[in-house]
Amino acid sequence: MPPKRGLKLVDKDASGVDTAFRSDVVNGLSQPQKAIPARWLYDDAGSQLFEDITQLPEYYPTRSETEILRDNSASFAELIGPGRAVIEFGSGSSVKTPLLLSAIAPSAYVPLDIAGDFLRAAATDLAQKFPGLPVYPVEADFMRRVELPAEIAQMPKLGFFPGSTIGNMVARTAVDLLRTMRETMGVGAQLLIGMDLIKDRDVLIAAYDDAAGVTAEFNYNLLRRVNRELDGDIPLGKFQHQARWNDDCARVEMHLVAGADMTFIVDGRQFEMIAGETIHTENSHKFNRRTSNMLLFAGGWEPQARWLDSAGRFSLILAEARPNRSAP
Repeated sequence: MPPKRGLKLVDKDASGVDTAFRSDVVNGLSQPQKAIPARWLYDDAGSQLFEDITQLPEYYPTRSETEILRDNSASFAELIGPGRAVIEFGSGSSVKTPLLLSAIAPSAYVPLDIAGDFLRAAATDLAQKFPGLPVYPVEADFMRRVELPAEIAQMPKLGFFPGSTIGNMVARTAVDLLRTMRETMGVGAQLLIGMDLIKDRDVLIAAYDDAAGVTAEFNYNLLRRVNRELDGDIPLGKFQHQARWNDDCARVEMHLVAGADMTFIVDGRQFEMIAGETIHTENSHKFNRRTSNMLLFAGGWEPQARWLDSAGRFSLILAEARPNRSAP
């Protein structure tokens, strides 16, 4: 069954630029610590670069999460059951999704992603692998409440948020997103979410600064996107990719470090940077059992089950949206 005509919920201006992208970049470059939210790394080119990253020897999360999905299909089938509409937030290439869909016999699949062309190509590929499954791609920024296709309104729902993408967000934003997911899917929905675990610093840094330089290109691509979509003249050759471990926040940070003093234009505005100053482009928070549970509870989700890979590096957690309680 080919994918249904997808919904398009991204707000673009007259020039075709995502209005939230324009706002985030301009505001982020105006701050004392310049920063651009990590979700803007994922245009079509960035999404493809990230898929390349997942194949690198240093990047363990994809292999670890795939192992969990492959080895625990019976548990997923028992705890999730058949007939749910699977809504994947930030679906990308949906490469791990077939393992989940094969285990639980869903009634529909709704991939949500902000990279439209990449989303539709992945939806078409998955629809070919599951010819009897209705697929409804939705081009949307999942950081906001999403109106789901009317066809799945009465179906029980399972949110799928793999890859520890939740770790890209500071705690406040992560809680807001989890609450938004709860509003999108409703009480009684389930959420299967990946969360990477705290481990040796050298292992973590290598995963975000690989020897082949693919992650660096992923980071530089953000500057290329800014220049292309916002009429920028950022001198790409004067920046260096850097991954840092921030122990106080239990996260790996990605930065673009200015190699010289510079002035550049973005969206008609002038910005200045001095040598050594950075643009902070991504966080990847790491969790343990307590911090992952606390985050889910704060977002309105009650953890139900937890699985680890054989090396104990990564976790998948199944949670449920229970009715709000006013007392313990």
